[in-house]
Amino acid sequence: MTRRHGAAIIGSGNIGTDLLMKLRRSSTLDVAAMAGIDSASDGLARAAALDVAVTADGVAGLLRLEAFDEVEVVFDATSAGAHHVNDAALLKSGRRVVDLTPAAIGPFVVPAVNMARLGNERNLNMVTCGGQATIPIVAALAGVTDVHYAEIVASISSRSAGPGTRANIDEFTETTARAIEMVGGATRGKAIIVLNPAEPPMLMRDTVAALVSAVDEAAIASAVASMVADVQRYVPGYRLARGVRVDAVSATDPRRRLAGAAGHLDLVHVTVFLEVEGAADYLPAYAGNLDIMTAAAVRVAEHLVIPTPEAVR
Repeated sequence: MTRRHGAAIIGSGNIGTDLLMKLRRSSTLDVAAMAGIDSASDGLARAAALDVAVTADGVAGLLRLEAFDEVEVVFDATSAGAHHVNDAALLKSGRRVVDLTPAAIGPFVVPAVNMARLGNERNLNMVTCGGQATIPIVAALAGVTDVHYAEIVASISSRSAGPGTRANIDEFTETTARAIEMVGGATRGKAIIVLNPAEPPMLMRDTVAALVSAVDEAAIASAVASMVADVQRYVPGYRLARGVRVDAVSATDPRRRLAGAAGHLDLVHVTVFLEVEGAADYLPAYAGNLDIMTAAAVRVAEHLVIPTPEAVR
């Protein structure tokens, strides 16, 4: 029987608890410990009921747990500010860290795009929910043509935006925009998040709009479809909401300014509409924004402890 590798979770809120549920199904990872700061949290209660070692003393308490000796990788599901403190405390332990906050201490990782190149990093950053949903599409476009400008809009149910998400709106836009460029391959990137109060709650919906050098439309559609299939390997509820749209950009189109110095080239405008339905492990199905983060984080951690040759790109 293959040995399962020990994991710990910092943060006993919605994201941390959903991670707990997903990790219980992993054939590669086993949850050894969970740390929070609220002794009455549902996450710590559920973990304790599953015989997971728990502490309400945060990262300091985690380091004191006997079970920490079994841990190889730590998930941080707290906040950008807290992650700086947590990572500093974990540094001497030598444990690998998967950061689900926008702190971005370590390099950005999107499993379907660049995971295979980052297996030796100590701290990996999961960008943002919008980044996990849209950067694969930007990277798919960049694989067949030059992406001069890419703008993403992530629309999520306000019910699925907890205190951590709301406190990190600025970090979301800045971190996602940087990752669109650094991981997605766009020359310029922009990110917008919309918290939609609609009732009943809406599924996560994402729009990618990109100005790219003109290329065969079939190549664009094929690249996008292939990337969607790659992401579905670890986020089954990830899908195209409709067909890929490709529009010509005339010589006088004001959008050319967004392409900067490349605005004089033959350009097309590509629009991709996505939808993410959560697996409802702990969170409701409409919270695809949180589900894609936890599912992607588990995929990254599994690769860290057992590098897989089939890791895409």
